[in-house]
Amino acid sequence: MDKNPILRRLHFRAWHRGTKEADMMVGGFFDRYGAEWNAEEIAWFELLLEEQDVDIMAWGLGTLPVPEQFEGPLMDAFRKLDFITISK
Repeated sequence: MDKNPILRRLHFRAWHRGTKEADMMVGGFFDRYGAEWNAEEIAWFELLLEEQDVDIMAWGLGTLPVPEQFEGPLMDAFRKLDFITISK
């Protein structure tokens, strides 16, 4: 990822959402899966980053229906929330 400017930019945007909770969800998702993404998946994530954090978090938690444009394997992976680590 260090050599890819697109992934560096997405990493920054994923981890600087505005709240710690959103950073952990969006940034954690990117850290877990981002290095494996192809151009189409990167485009999906860039589009997701344009959405409001409260909506993204609600989609991940299942409290709001996911818009059709975001449905698919990446949102399925996002909904697992198995990429979030909570320190004690």
